[in-house]
Amino acid sequence: MFFIVIRKPFKLGDRIQINNVTGDVVDIRIFQFSVMEVGNWVDAEQSTGRIIHIPNSVVFTTPQPNYSAGFEYIWNEIPVLVTFESNWKKAKKILEDILDRHTGHFSESAEKQIKEAAKKFLIYYSKLTPIVYLSVKDSGVMLTMRYLTRVRRRRATENDIWQAVLDQFALHNDIDFAYPTQRFYNNLLEGKPGTKPGNQSSE
Repeated sequence: MFFIVIRKPFKLGDRIQINNVTGDVVDIRIFQFSVMEVGNWVDAEQSTGRIIHIPNSVVFTTPQPNYSAGFEYIWNEIPVLVTFESNWKKAKKILEDILDRHTGHFSESAEKQIKEAAKKFLIYYSKLTPIVYLSVKDSGVMLTMRYLTRVRRRRATENDIWQAVLDQFALHNDIDFAYPTQRFYNNLLEGKPGTKPGNQSSE
């Protein structure tokens, strides 16, 4: 307990991960600390309702990722896959506007927190504003939205963003979601004249 109290790898209210357990610290005692579990079978790291007791000795042998020490924001990414035939440039602009509207205000607050956290930790980000990255996948064009959100607002923010995406894409006939598909090739009907059965010349 003295290590936890003096070095403060975490404190009450912090969201931490110990091995495969993630949760919010709700109690610290002489021999153990307790966390309110999040994640596990529940999506987006929301509470499961279980309190897990962990022996203090584990802090000497296990890394303790801390979600909120000095910086209460985390990066989140939402991949959106559109078809190759879609107007991906328009789709990218729509996603950028949605991110600015729903998450842009986090950047200023996060920048202030980083400046404070940098006094204690070596934390540096050159870009905190939301961004949409572009890549190509087998089934279409992948547009990945990357943005900052508060640790405990990740699911709510993602929900708001997805609703906005669905509403906006529904207004544009030249943007369609992509999904894995199978295509069957009929050589008899689609093959080049020289490769169709019966057209090969014999020597």
